Amino acid sequence: MSHDVADNPHLHHPHHHDAKGFVRAVEHASEERGLRLTPLRKEVLELIAAAQKPIKAYDLLDLLREKHGNAAPPTVYRALDFLLEHGFIHKLESINAFVSCHHPAEAHQVPFLICDTCSNAQEVCDERVAELIEAQAKALGFRPQAQTLEVHGTCKDCRKA
Repeated sequence: MSHDVADNPHLHHPHHHDAKGFVRAVEHASEERGLRLTPLRKEVLELIAAAQKPIKAYDLLDLLREKHGNAAPPTVYRALDFLLEHGFIHKLESINAFVSCHHPAEAHQVPFLICDTCSNAQEVCDERVAELIEAQAKALGFRPQAQTLEVHGTCKDCRKA
């Protein structure tokens, strides 16, 4: 079975993560949905997008305090809650960190491959994974409300090093 995007209609096309383009996509999606992307929410989103790796809430708070000395944890958590609720970011539970969503206009559940060496996280954009979990749950009479699948290991770059 091929895992090449060109040969597999279940896989999203490859994407190059452009932080500014991502923020523009979220602004557009917010506007279309009638959501209010406040300046603080946008700033937190920009910091997550610029991080290029999963980032923890307190690291975001430290970055915000560099610009706004009085930033408090509840402020950051409210912004994160908004961004999570609307699918603009993902929370990686196992490492308690946040990453931008590669497809902010689509509601979806995706697994992540997390490198334990460099802390990079790769979104696995293959809808069959979520569908398989959903089908197995249904077959067992289980009604899932949320999916979080995180696979830990070592990425290709770290294995080469």
